[in-house]
Amino acid sequence: MSQLTLTKIRFRDGLWEGRIAGAGAAGAMPAIEVRHLDRLVPNVTLEESDTANEWSLTIPIPTEAIADGVQSFVIYDLTSDAKLGDFTLICGELTGDDLRVEVELLRAELDMLKRAFRRHCVETQ
Repeated sequence: MSQLTLTKIRFRDGLWEGRIAGAGAAGAMPAIEVRHLDRLVPNVTLEESDTANEWSLTIPIPTEAIADGVQSFVIYDLTSDAKLGDFTLICGELTGDDLRVEVELLRAELDMLKRAFRRHCVETQ
């Protein structure tokens, strides 16, 4: 299990930013890898911050990842071979397999049933 912890700072202008804290091997910079669709995300930067044992992580979102549907990014600590965290990007038309789509469809149907029930109650009074 990794002794590192990942905290999200912000996601803005196509950059996901976070902070990694914890005990690295003798204070060395951790070995981090970010994957999208089981491929390495290029141009990921990890810089030492002003605070001891903390590093600033910046992940640029590749243009090919900006597409309809749900895109997941996974952040790994290579030293301990453990997952540190992940984040998801949801864009455009979602596929019908996505649970969020199903919840939205159920919500829309429930709203329709509520309106029909209320209309029925008004008409039968």
